[in-house]
Amino acid sequence: MFSIIQAAGWPIWPLILCSVVALALIIERLFHLREALVAPPRLVDEVIGVMRQSLPTAEVTAKLESNSVLGGVLAAGIRAVGADPRIDEDGLRQAFENAGRRAMHGLERYLNTLGTIAAAAPLLGLLGTVIGMIEIFGSQAPGGGSNPQLLAHGISVALYNTAFGLIIAIPSLMCYRYFRGKVDDFQLNMELSAAQMLPQLMRFAVRTAPAAAA
Repeated sequence: MFSIIQAAGWPIWPLILCSVVALALIIERLFHLREALVAPPRLVDEVIGVMRQSLPTAEVTAKLESNSVLGGVLAAGIRAVGADPRIDEDGLRQAFENAGRRAMHGLERYLNTLGTIAAAAPLLGLLGTVIGMIEIFGSQAPGGGSNPQLLAHGISVALYNTAFGLIIAIPSLMCYRYFRGKVDDFQLNMELSAAQMLPQLMRFAVRTAPAAAA
């Protein structure tokens, strides 16, 4: 491996850095974008079952928030009703939307960096290819002769960097698309869950609002 790095020349070092960063981001996102940490199955049904008679207590709401990303969004709606019993449907929907935006910001963390690496790696490989071609042309002596060592080194730089750039870019792009699809699925799940919770929470807002009794 070290001999390949030596043959590829200095242009391969930025590619090695990109590969290390991409691998770290892929492992990090694989861990944090698990369904159990983002949107556990049947969580909404369990929350609705808990609040059949009354709003959950502050302790239960805190546990719900720490349960998952979706739990944090649902807890934001519960807290909104508890803080303002007169809240209307638009206000509660806005509370869900604000919590959803914060949740999506966390889910999309590092995805732009991974996408940038997927796009930049082939360009870095192309840069190494160009540098290798420059060395190949530089190995040609003015009198028509050539330096075989410089010629071989230039070919190594050109080919190794091109191959290494593609080796980094292809899996990075595939993982980026995979994570982007998972984030989109989670976003849809949270939107549907918030829509399901909205009428359930509005029951308590209507009951405690003075205007409703009138």
